[in-house]
Amino acid sequence: MAIIHPTADVSQQAEIGEGTRVWANVQIRERARIGRNCIIGRNSYVEFDVTIGDNVKIQNNASLYVGLTVEEGVFIGPHVIFTNDKLPRAINPDGTLKSSADWHVGTTLVRYGAALGAGTVVVTGVTIGRWAMIGSGSVVTKDVPDHALVIGNPGRVIGYVSAMGVRCATQAEAIELTRREIEQ
Repeated sequence: MAIIHPTADVSQQAEIGEGTRVWANVQIRERARIGRNCIIGRNSYVEFDVTIGDNVKIQNNASLYVGLTVEEGVFIGPHVIFTNDKLPRAINPDGTLKSSADWHVGTTLVRYGAALGAGTVVVTGVTIGRWAMIGSGSVVTKDVPDHALVIGNPGRVIGYVSAMGVRCATQAEAIELTRREIEQ
């Protein structure tokens, strides 16, 4: 059974997995799918049609918008923002208010075991690879390889890490060390 704080606003059309904990003032919209044993931190927002795998930890004040898929075991730090529109505008060129018909939703994928530090912004249309680690305050504007360590604005690869977060000289070294970490 999921545990949902009484101040959380969870749509009846959302799917919440067994053992998931949804904390205070969280909003989860219709058709959102959240896996088992997740933690959704205070004041987070999960928009309609977002998919979140099992064992995902989402810290306070994170914003997850339509077009996002998060695989299992991902860490999303506090105040992380996922965007879904590369050309955001309130109005059309003729001055009329944009509607859903004028909007082209982008897609973002966060792969298994990735970690995004506090205040990360992810621009739509990217894939963040398995076990990648994004440093706090980074702005991710392009795909991130598996095991990459990314920092900055715009985010750039500065190295590689294993599943345990150990710095490695190469991606191959990070993959091999992860294999050994899993076997232990």
